[in-house]
Amino acid sequence: MNKEQKTLLIQIGLLVVTIFTTTLAGVEWMFSKWLFFVPEDHLMTLGDFNKGFMFSLPFLGILTVHEFGHYFTARYHRIKVTLPFYIPFWLGFFGAFSLGTMGAFIRIKDKIRTRKHYFDVGVSGPLAGFVIALGVIYYAYTHLPPMEYIFEIHPEYEQFGADYKDHVYTDEFARQQHFLSYQEARQADSLAHLKESAPGEWTYPDFEALDSYGSFYFNKPLLFILVEKYLVKDTSRIPGVQEIMHYPYLLAGLLALFFTALNLLPIGQLDGGHVVFGLFGEKNSRKISLVLFTAFLFYAGLGIIDVRQMHDTSFEGVFTFVAILLGYLYFLYICAYSIFESRQDRFTYAAVIMALQFTLHTMFGFEGYSGWLLFGLFLGRFIGIYHPPVLDNRPISLSRKILGWIALIVFVLSFSPEPIIVEI
Repeated sequence: MNKEQKTLLIQIGLLVVTIFTTTLAGVEWMFSKWLFFVPEDHLMTLGDFNKGFMFSLPFLGILTVHEFGHYFTARYHRIKVTLPFYIPFWLGFFGAFSLGTMGAFIRIKDKIRTRKHYFDVGVSGPLAGFVIALGVIYYAYTHLPPMEYIFEIHPEYEQFGADYKDHVYTDEFARQQHFLSYQEARQADSLAHLKESAPGEWTYPDFEALDSYGSFYFNKPLLFILVEKYLVKDTSRIPGVQEIMHYPYLLAGLLALFFTALNLLPIGQLDGGHVVFGLFGEKNSRKISLVLFTAFLFYAGLGIIDVRQMHDTSFEGVFTFVAILLGYLYFLYICAYSIFESRQDRFTYAAVIMALQFTLHTMFGFEGYSGWLLFGLFLGRFIGIYHPPVLDNRPISLSRKILGWIALIVFVLSFSPEPIIVEI
């Protein structure tokens, strides 16, 4: 068996494993069913697993079309390229939700020497995947199940009827459900009995309610908002953001748009960076990448700036605040690696950003989304924010410029400033 055959077997194996893990992830999101280490009523069955394909197949289908958009364009330009490598990623062993995959990638094995080729390879993947995503999203919204579907998954919502969204996403309702679950467990184990209490009161020998009940959900990108406003006729069937995870085609389309938006960020060697490089050339694309990366990092960092930490004047409070401050400053310093060669320039860049963030947060209460910080580190330290130069830097054609602007519109439609919300 030669090297190419071994690589092909690895790629096929990764694809098979990724189909399996994304199917598991789909079942976990839709039904809160798991493969291991859970009570019997939460164990995944073969029937549940089969339903998971309603998520995994459209989701991976969109990602696959995206990657083959790159692949066939590269082959058209006679650029050596590999078939896609899929990245399975599943956290079910730990009882945690995951997407089942971290996406896929192809490897360019040739040096790309023209601005046109970089643009073509970069723009083809997101546009191809977006076309399929539109089909999945259209099907999902034109085949929404009736409201009874969500009541089958959450029977506790049914008492509120069509107005359930106004009642169930509160700490009070979560506390009630926590108490009922606790009560059922204690009664089942015959460890205690519910004390007599006035109607509406919840008392139990050692029941302790939490101060706050967290939640986890996906925010809708602009495309979803537009589709719901102009396409869906029966708005009672539209799920709230907290329930999208139970709708496999909607979830597949939403996550596909999330990956599309990440790829189309107009920075460095991402697909969006190739698009900007093709549209504006080397010199202008460097300026655009630097400005957009700084804005991206600035917005992400605003998500962890909290002046309330300064109000604790105890030794532990001051020490913790200073440690967080220095740690964040070093984080920004690392993110500046691909921007500046000089350590002093990196430190100055980090210090200015942090000072401005504290100023804007303190004076105007500006907030950001810290969930982008890890991706900011990935861009600034590992991928790089500047596009590599080419030998042939001639401008692209008008038709390509139109495609480039369409790709940027796709980015706007797919991007959500806060795609995943975790409330603790």
